Amino acid sequence: MAWCNLHLLNLLWALAGTSMQTQSSCSVPSAQQPLVNGIQVLMENSVTSSAYPNPSILIAMNLAGAYNLEAQKLLTYRLMASDTDDLTIGQLALTIMALTSSCRDPGNKVSTLQRQMESWTPSGSNAQASTFYGPSLAILALCQKNPEKTLPIAARLAKILWNNFSPFNVDTGAMVTLALTCMYNKIPIGSEEGYKALFVEVLNKTVEQMSMRIEDNGIIGNIYSTGLAMQALSVTPMQLNKQWNCRKTMDTILSEIDQGKFHNPMSIAQILPSLKGKTYLDVPHVSCSPEVQPTPPSHPSPVPTLASSITVIYTINNQLRGVELLFNVTIEVSVKNGSVLLAVLEEAQRKSPTFKFETTMTSWGPVVSSINNIAENVNHKTYWQFLSGKTPLNEGVADYKPFNHEHITANFTQY
Repeated sequence: MAWCNLHLLNLLWALAGTSMQTQSSCSVPSAQQPLVNGIQVLMENSVTSSAYPNPSILIAMNLAGAYNLEAQKLLTYRLMASDTDDLTIGQLALTIMALTSSCRDPGNKVSTLQRQMESWTPSGSNAQASTFYGPSLAILALCQKNPEKTLPIAARLAKILWNNFSPFNVDTGAMVTLALTCMYNKIPIGSEEGYKALFVEVLNKTVEQMSMRIEDNGIIGNIYSTGLAMQALSVTPMQLNKQWNCRKTMDTILSEIDQGKFHNPMSIAQILPSLKGKTYLDVPHVSCSPEVQPTPPSHPSPVPTLASSITVIYTINNQLRGVELLFNVTIEVSVKNGSVLLAVLEEAQRKSPTFKFETTMTSWGPVVSSINNIAENVNHKTYWQFLSGKTPLNEGVADYKPFNHEHITANFTQY
């Protein structure tokens, strides 16, 4: 690891210097606390025996302090019973962290994850940034269980990350920062200095990239990546090359919540820890002693409004060479005002067999995986991208609500 020792002195200085200003604390004003309580209740109410057992939701519940104890127990038991064979590396890591936050023993899930990470390799030399999200989660989960055994695994991932920063992804960068910050803080005494230097090098580069994504209104990347980014920037000891105003970020997020932008349970799970002043590094420190739980906040029922219809123009487009069936077809559909995009797709399918589609369930809800029997393909790096006009949507089909006469396009895309 001598390759990075030349940079160690000046980077350690940056680590110990004025960088702590980026961690300026900010909290939710008491007058806006009902907004946070409201989305927490919405997230907890999504936990049912038939719903996808989302470990991110349990982590958020435990870090924030759950209102719905029955939902908390149900989700804990379902995750304890989960079969590791059915989980990706990232899902397994989140499950371990969720059980840890519930003061439950993850059992052999930890050793299984360690074996998977010991043999993990990226798909290629030009792997997408999102490829490293799950492995970074794995390092974070393993770091919280046994940092000494995790050290060589984390070092190998850090070396791979050093050569894979383009294009940059805020969610992945945030998770890399959380994972390597955990490792940096827990390097066993007596370990060679090369580990520390390597983690500092990668952290410095990652935080620099993340700081470049801070918008003037405080949003980091987009509103749904901001929650993880807030966690990362609040714990990193690195100095940002652009000042982060946490207060401005918090104010913008609260404004977005007030406008109803955070209604997907997964999006709430991502932002809630930051709103409560917590991060994923707090997972091992959650207190599970019996306490009097806060009473769920009550909200007045909304005044019902008369339903009206809107017209949405919907286009499906596939012009990729090498794909047998090329098409560009448009249809107009009428749905109730306030309907999500999924309802538009379902109405288009009802009106015409040309608009047949299939979905796959994820932690963020249903994702369109196939249209007219043309399915996304990881090996070919293809997927169905949805756009409003020419702007990609940053919400899923079960969350985005089209406006009247909006033109939505599903475009088969290669990344």
